[in-house]
Amino acid sequence: MNNRLKQFLAAENITQAQFADTLNVVRASVSHVLSGRNNPGFDFIKAIMAKYPRLNIEWLIFGKGKMYKDTEIPKEEPKDESLLFPTFEPIPRIDEIVDKDIIPYSEPATTEIDNLDNITQTIGKQRKVSKIIVLFDDGTFQEM
Repeated sequence: MNNRLKQFLAAENITQAQFADTLNVVRASVSHVLSGRNNPGFDFIKAIMAKYPRLNIEWLIFGKGKMYKDTEIPKEEPKDESLLFPTFEPIPRIDEIVDKDIIPYSEPATTEIDNLDNITQTIGKQRKVSKIIVLFDDGTFQEM
């Protein structure tokens, strides 16, 4: 494995010291692995895998396959900004969407409504108002 690690460092054009600094390991540990004095530990190999994702770890450990993985790391596609900042159509006014033949539009009454019985009048095609909900600007509501 030490010879393959040397080949990798040469292919990446980095020194032992740069490699150790990249992996956040003691420089002597890289030197010991490259000289064959020590075998790399799990944390050492895990750090290599994290910092060099293109390196084929089976090649490094067992000598199988190619030095680099065949699959490319997918490049991030440019994002469609229209998905990030969607535009919304303005909400139409009630008098623009209400069928004037069914429910005639009139300006809201300026007097306060005391209860539902005062406003249960027949509107349009014999329909009656069953519930009114008043929404207040503080986020609360009241059913009438």
